[in-house]
Amino acid sequence: MDIHPIVKITDIKKLKLLANLIRQDIIASLVAAGSGHSAGPLGMADVFTALYFNVLRHNPKFPFWEERDRFVLSNGHICPGLYATLANANYFPKKELLTLRKFGTRLQGHPHRTALPGLETTSGPLGSGLSQAAGMAYALQMDKKKSRVYCMMSDGEQEAGQTWEAAMFAGKNKLRNLTGILDRNNIQIDGHTEEIMPLEPLKEKYEAFNWHVIEVDAHNIQHVINACEEAQTIYEKPTLIIAHNIPGKGVSFMENDFEWHGKPPTAEQGKIALAELEVFRKKIEKGVD
Repeated sequence: MDIHPIVKITDIKKLKLLANLIRQDIIASLVAAGSGHSAGPLGMADVFTALYFNVLRHNPKFPFWEERDRFVLSNGHICPGLYATLANANYFPKKELLTLRKFGTRLQGHPHRTALPGLETTSGPLGSGLSQAAGMAYALQMDKKKSRVYCMMSDGEQEAGQTWEAAMFAGKNKLRNLTGILDRNNIQIDGHTEEIMPLEPLKEKYEAFNWHVIEVDAHNIQHVINACEEAQTIYEKPTLIIAHNIPGKGVSFMENDFEWHGKPPTAEQGKIALAELEVFRKKIEKGVD
């Protein structure tokens, strides 16, 4: 069967509008759920958009196409962002987003691999995603496949030892087909990372494990795309993209507040958030964002 990946969207304005729509869908699904994580999904919405509408080779009509790129969400608690992205990419009906975390839904609080098309792994314990992604990349390399593996991780899970075992494995085996994307928002559920367990210097740590490291503004979609393209040119080692972002991006009362790491907006707060995002949408349309 002759299968081709979806056509990439190269118009940055269109990608910005998609990211804003994804943020609106995140808010709507969290309000409907009455539980879930807000700050992380909003902070990484631009990266999700860049990946699924420009970078990844994938086809929603054939989600298990053998030549597809693989995306692993290690920090599974930010799945409202992944779910909203997959829905907008036509992996499943958008109306299903309002079933987030409901009994019997396919959209649980952490992704469940067999529940939805487009999911490559089941997540839960933080720190295991990079190991899974490294295993996939190693197998693809052994099979001489051209597919790439992208693994999104939280900064908080860099506190888990398994992450560094996987980083060492990937560096040792020169997994050039593996790109890690680190959600660097500086918060975790009970405070700021540098107060709870200092992580810096992250760039130098990964470089010491034989990784190529790129730092980007996660809210500059073009820079995210450029970093992913640069990763494809690195032939002797895996790449880590440190995606510096504002947790809760787009919703003023959530931004940079760690208390929004693990809670949803109320119905009233949701209205305020959606109104702010609508104002931002109009700015994007006018080209003044």
